[in-house]
Amino acid sequence: MKLNEITKVLEQIAPLELAEEWDNVGLLAGDYEQDVKRVMLTIDMTAEVLAEAKANRIDLMLAYHPPVWDAIKKVVAGQGASPLLYEAIRANISIYAMHTALDSVGGGVNDVLAEIVGIESPQVLQQSSPATGKMCKLIVFVPEAALEKVSEAVFAAGAGEIGPDGRYSKCGFRCRGTGTFQCGPESRPAIGKPGSFEQVDEYRLETIVPTGILPAVLKAMLDAHPYEEPAFDCIPLLDGQTTTGLGRFGKLKKPTKIPELIEKIKKTLKVKTVGLVGPKQGTVRSAAVCAGSCGSILRQVIANGCEFYLTGELKHHHAMELQAAGVTCVCVSHTNSERIILPRIAKIVRKKCPGLNVLVSRKDHDPFTWL
Repeated sequence: MKLNEITKVLEQIAPLELAEEWDNVGLLAGDYEQDVKRVMLTIDMTAEVLAEAKANRIDLMLAYHPPVWDAIKKVVAGQGASPLLYEAIRANISIYAMHTALDSVGGGVNDVLAEIVGIESPQVLQQSSPATGKMCKLIVFVPEAALEKVSEAVFAAGAGEIGPDGRYSKCGFRCRGTGTFQCGPESRPAIGKPGSFEQVDEYRLETIVPTGILPAVLKAMLDAHPYEEPAFDCIPLLDGQTTTGLGRFGKLKKPTKIPELIEKIKKTLKVKTVGLVGPKQGTVRSAAVCAGSCGSILRQVIANGCEFYLTGELKHHHAMELQAAGVTCVCVSHTNSERIILPRIAKIVRKKCPGLNVLVSRKDHDPFTWL
């Protein structure tokens, strides 16, 4: 597959507009026309991971954390802010980062953590963006003979996916009616002839589209449509993605004792040691999660009455706030709170990109050693 085909898939999985403003996501290095056969997923692109990628002849490194954060002025071997960038480019390994886009999207890392804790119908702790502009409705009027061709084109471009991981696809609505148009003397109509007035059996085709891929969907629609001037509308939707944003919270499906919940987290995330703040005993009925380091978002944990909070790491004063509020907080280390998403993303990429060899790094690991 071409790299540009794969990046379109990745943008469907975690739309880039969901990332925080300070983040650096998307394709960071590479050629969109590059042929890609082998992909490796990792949390961080370390020297060990890069060596592993070279040994496995990887074409695309899919890194959770961006290897490039700030603007750089030089890409020189062994120098500068990102010395591994030079090595990756020289090895013809493209680099793509997902980070907070994958944190925020429905079905992303925070929903996985919520699932581990046992939160039922998790809600977003902090909206990643204003309520408008993340999804839109595409409405296009199509003659009956071209209906299937146009609908398949827009769906293939990423329209019509609803739910985590695109659980439902090709979602749309069709309604039959009569379209009218007056052909001008210079027109080249697919139906009728210049100067004629036409009444045509048409279908109103509706579907939803993430705004990040709207240009690609519109191009697919226009390429497939038989009309010289297709009629279509793009309408921004309020709360188009109600499951996007940082963190999750809600009631547990089943009240759980704190020690039991901690053991479940340790077993599922494959960690032997955790940091614990607040009560060590008691029953948890409501909880919150947030991967990585979420800063002042913990105040929303407290405001929503959560008794338990799972995260990667805390600053000292944030830990003190949670302790004072009587919230039990479990810290599993920054990267350990995120790594569980990698096999799931690998599975989705394999499904959406048949024939692509997708690996998860074996050298990627927590930089901390816990004794």
